[in-house]
Order: sequence, then structure tokens, then C-alpha cells
Amino acid sequence: MKLVVVTAGLSVPSSTRLLADRLALATAGRTSAEVQVVELRELAVEIAHNFTSGFPGRELSAALDAVTQADGLIVVTPVFGASYSGLFKSFFDVLDKDALTGKPMLIAATGGTARHSLVLDHALRPLFSYLRAVVVPTGVYAASEDWGAEGLDERIERAGEQLAALMSGLSAKVPRPAVSTGDFEVIPFEQQLAALRPDA
Repeated sequence: MKLVVVTAGLSVPSSTRLLADRLALATAGRTSAEVQVVELRELAVEIAHNFTSGFPGRELSAALDAVTQADGLIVVTPVFGASYSGLFKSFFDVLDKDALTGKPMLIAATGGTARHSLVLDHALRPLFSYLRAVVVPTGVYAASEDWGAEGLDERIERAGEQLAALMSGLSAKVPRPAVSTGDFEVIPFEQQLAALRPDA
């Protein structure tokens, strides 16, 4: 099993990479997954060249293959202009449009203020829903004041647990509730349709 972490932090050290590492630890600790980290900062030139040439360089190609073959993904971006970074978006723009279909994913972001926390639901979640990934319910946003504060550790652990469950297929083992028709009458569709028609 393989867990791939995509991080778009630009600085060294990076709070984005720190959050990515903590999420990876929370997830991998619950699975037997091997973790691979993709640092987009190191691929920026190859990503730009891919747009102009149409072909990925060697390192970018390896990163794209890793994401495509992953059993689960963690993606973390810094917030720029109230959304994900351009580098982050560019990487997923050069990825094959079907590569993330059905793939379990955990989304996360970092920013200077808690006011940007909606980036998870207003930018990241729609992007990966469009790419047909299966995004876990708990996204993790870490503002500067969250580090060392109460609550961040719990969100990280909860998100990691949810991703690990999806990667292990545990959600598929949850039984569906049985549906009984004993308490109500099943009316055929044609009969329901006829009842809606006005009298001739």
C-alpha cells in the first residue's frame, strides 16, 4: 500500500511541509502504507516546461506516476490570495484528468490567519470533486496561531483515521441498512405518473 503526500510549501523550513508530515504520520500509523513525499517546490521549473512543451521532465514524470499509482493521497497547500497556490493548481493541471478518479484523499492547507480556513470547502474540495477523488470529511487548516494550540492535533488524528479507513477499504465493510416494504405500499411508477395527469 502506498501513501503519497503532495506539498506545495515554498519556504525551508515550511509549515505546509510540517502539516503534511504530521498528517502522513497520523495516516500511515494506522495502515501498512509506505509514504512518499512530492515537494512541488522542487518541480516548479519542470511543471512550467510541461505547459509549453506538453511533455513532463524526468522528475515531474516520476511524481505524476507516484500520484497516479497511490492508494491514498494527502495534499497540502499554502493559501495565496484566499485560494490554493498557483504551483499547487499547476501540478494538478498537468496530471491526467482521470488519475484521481475514486482515489481516497485528505485535503489540508496552511495560512497566516484563521480567516482563510474556508479555502478547504470553497477551493480545494470543489477542485478534487471535479477530479472525482474521494475526499475524506475532515479537512485540516492550520493558521499560524494553531501551532501548539488546542484542537489541531485532534483534527489531524481524525483526518488521518478517516483516510486510513478509506485506504484499507473499511468503509466498504459498513453494512447498509435493510429496506423493508412491509410498512408502506409500493406504487408502480406508471400508476404514480397517471395520477399526476389532469383529467382528459
